[in-house]
Amino acid sequence: MIHRIFFLDWFSHFSRPISTVAGAALILAIFGILSRILGLIRDRLLASTFGAGDVLDVYYASFRIPDFLYGILVLGALSAAFIPVFSKIYAKDDFEEAWKLTSDFLLLLVGAITFFALISFLCMPFFVYAVAPGFSGQKLEATIELTRIMLLSPIFLGASAVFGGVLISKRSFLAYAIAPILYNIGIIFGILFFSEKFGSSGLAWGVVMGSILHFFIQAISVVRSGYRFQCPYAFPWKNPKIKKILLLMFPQIFSIASSQIHFWIITLFASIMVSGSLAVFNFANNFQSIPLAIIGVSFAVAAFPKLSASVDEENMENFRHIFIGTARRILYFVIPASVFLILLRAELVRVVLGSGVFNWEDTTRTFQVLGLLSISLFAQSLLPLTIRAFYSLEDTKTPFFVALFSQCINIIGILLTWKIWGVYSLAIAFSFASIVQIFLLFFFLRRRVGSGWMDKKTGVSLNIFPMLLAVFVSGVCVQIMKLFWGSITDLNTFWEVFGRLFFAGSIGVIAYIIMSHWLRIEEFCDFRKKVYSRLFGKAKTLALVREEGDLREM
Repeated sequence: MIHRIFFLDWFSHFSRPISTVAGAALILAIFGILSRILGLIRDRLLASTFGAGDVLDVYYASFRIPDFLYGILVLGALSAAFIPVFSKIYAKDDFEEAWKLTSDFLLLLVGAITFFALISFLCMPFFVYAVAPGFSGQKLEATIELTRIMLLSPIFLGASAVFGGVLISKRSFLAYAIAPILYNIGIIFGILFFSEKFGSSGLAWGVVMGSILHFFIQAISVVRSGYRFQCPYAFPWKNPKIKKILLLMFPQIFSIASSQIHFWIITLFASIMVSGSLAVFNFANNFQSIPLAIIGVSFAVAAFPKLSASVDEENMENFRHIFIGTARRILYFVIPASVFLILLRAELVRVVLGSGVFNWEDTTRTFQVLGLLSISLFAQSLLPLTIRAFYSLEDTKTPFFVALFSQCINIIGILLTWKIWGVYSLAIAFSFASIVQIFLLFFFLRRRVGSGWMDKKTGVSLNIFPMLLAVFVSGVCVQIMKLFWGSITDLNTFWEVFGRLFFAGSIGVIAYIIMSHWLRIEEFCDFRKKVYSRLFGKAKTLALVREEGDLREM
C-alpha cells in the first residue's frame, strides 16, 4: 500500500497544470526535440540492423492500416470535436459532467476502433493487397502478420489520445509531452530485443509496447487529476454532448482522409518498385519532417486561435495581418532549413543512418530523395497554416477538394515517371503536388478574404526577397566550407563526415544571421527583440529598438 501511494505521488508531478503559455510552449518544445532525437536514433537502429530492403519495406507498409484507423477515428474526433466540448464543460467546474463525457467518449471511441480493427484483422489479406499490390510470397505474408499485430496500437493510442485531450484542456502538458518519447522508446526496445527473439514481428511488438507506454503515462496523469471511469447507463451516443462531438468531427474526417490517401499512394507505388524503395522514402521523409513539425506546425497551431478570433470579430484586415505575418516567419526559418538540407543531405544521411548493413547504395538513394523532398519544404510548411486559415473561416471543403486535386497530380506524376526514375519519382511527384496545392490554397484564400492580402505592402512574395538573398549567401558559405573540409580530410570515418556537417552547417547559420542583421530582415529583428526581452528584460530591449529606429509596438 505504501509503495502504491508513493508511486501515485510521484506521478502527481505529471498532472500539475502549467499556467503560462511560455511555460507550456517550453515544455512542449523541449520534449518535442527529445522525441525527434529519439526518432533519429530509432531510424539509425533500423537502418544499421536491417538496411533498406524487404524487412523495412514490410515494416513501413504495416503501419498503413493501423494509421488509417487512428487518423480517421481519433485525429478527426480529438482536434475538431472532443477538446472544445470538454474544455467548455471543465471551465465551468462541472467535473462530474466532464468525467462522464470522457468515459462515454472513451468507451465509444475504443469500441469503434476495436470493431474496425477486428474487421481489418479478418480481411487483412485483401487490405494488404490493396495497400501494397507489389508484395508477394513471403513479403506479403510478413506484411499481413505485422499489420495484424500493429492493429493493437490504435486501440491504446486512441484511449491515450482521449486522455491527452483532457490534459491539454487542463493545461497539464508534461505527461502529454513525454508520451511520444515513451512511444519511441518502445519501438527502440522492439528493435534491440524483440526482433532478436521474434524476428521481424518483434518490430511490430515494439510498436505495440510503445503505444501501451504512450497510454500508460497519460492515463496515470488523468487519474491523478481525479478522473474515474463511469460506466454509462445508456448507449454513449445518446449523450447530447457525444452527438455534438460526432457532428463536429465529421467534416474534419475528410481532411484527415486526404493525408491518409497520400501515404497509401506512396506505399502502393513503392511496393511495385525495387526492394527498399518504401524504406528509403520513409527515411528521407523523416528527415525533412523535422523542420516541418518544429516550424510549420508549431507556428500554425499558435496562429490558429488568433485567426479564429479575427473571423469571429469580422476583422478581415487583422486576419490578413496575422496570416501574412505568420507565413513570413515560417518562410524565414524554413527556406534556409531546406537549402541546408539540400546542400548537406549526403553528410546528414551518412552520419545518422550510414552504419551496419545500410550500405552506400542505400545512403545515396536516401539523400537524393531527401534533396527532392526538401525542394517543396516551404510549401509543406505553409500548408498547416493555410489549412487552419480555412478552418477558422469554417470552410473544410476547399482544403479537402484542393488536397484531392493535388493527389491526382501526384498519382499522374508517379505513373508517368516511376519506370524511369523509380523511387525518385515518388519525391518528384510529391514535391510538385505540394507546391501546386499551396498555390491553389493561396488563390482560393485570397478570394475569400479579399484582394488586399497579397498587395505590395503585405504580400509574401515581395517580402521574401531579402530572405532569399541571405539564404543565397549562407548557401555559398556552406558550399565553400564543404570544399575546404573535403580538401583536408578523406571523409572516410564517422567523425570526418560529422565534422564536415557540423562546421559547414554552423558557418551557414552564422552567415544567415549576419546577412539577416545587415539586411534588417523584419523577422530577424522581431526574433532578436524577443530573445533580448527574455535574457535582459524590457528596458534593454526598448533601447535596442530605439537604436534600430524601429519604434513599433512590441
